[in-house]
Amino acid sequence: MYYRSLFPRDVFAELDRLQREMQQAFDVGPNIRGLTRGFPALNVGGTPLTVDIYAFAPGLDPATLDVQLEKGTLAIAGERKAAEVPEKAAVHIDERFAGRFRRVVSLPDDVDPNAIEAKYRDGVLHIRIQRKEEAQPRRIAIQ
Repeated sequence: MYYRSLFPRDVFAELDRLQREMQQAFDVGPNIRGLTRGFPALNVGGTPLTVDIYAFAPGLDPATLDVQLEKGTLAIAGERKAAEVPEKAAVHIDERFAGRFRRVVSLPDDVDPNAIEAKYRDGVLHIRIQRKEEAQPRRIAIQ
């Protein structure tokens, strides 16, 4: 049995947890693949040298994507056109997202805004941002 104290030791941590749960409740929607959080789907990760963002956006023309980095946030925007349906065809299920989209990712303070590259291949937009030189791990010589 899971037990939660009525009087949490860290009120701010409890408020933060409640806020995350409320945000998750409003962010998710049903989909054939389970619960989704928006289009395009994102994977965000990093190494000591880079921050890597993968946006899964198949069927888009890379020229129509707009990627902007400003004040520690990366924004990916664009539009996916709806599929053309013949005039007399009946559509029973249409789960492919169509319309304008915008995804925003907060970045850590140690990224270098001048060292960013974006590549689109096979429906995946890969954005790599280098971390600042002073933020790189380095070995300290012991004297």
